[in-house]
Amino acid sequence: MLLARYGNCWVGKVERRKLIASMLVLTVFGTVLLLPPLVYVFNQPISHSGIPQIVIYLFGVWLLLILGTAALARQLPDEPADPAAEREAD
Repeated sequence: MLLARYGNCWVGKVERRKLIASMLVLTVFGTVLLLPPLVYVFNQPISHSGIPQIVIYLFGVWLLLILGTAALARQLPDEPADPAAEREAD
């Protein structure tokens, strides 16, 4: 991102696109992890500290998706307020 300050206007755009693509991959991966065929693998009569294994799996995936989304959103640079003004500045 430091290069964007020194005149390379494409660096911020490429980084933003990579982060957006990473968010898409995270969404697809999370969807796959929550599909019934994979969830049913953890639907066993096993409990850890009295909590069924499937509940631990579902809440674990849910927590990892939230943490991954928060980490990616924190790195995402702000979108310019007016795209036309940005083109005039270049």
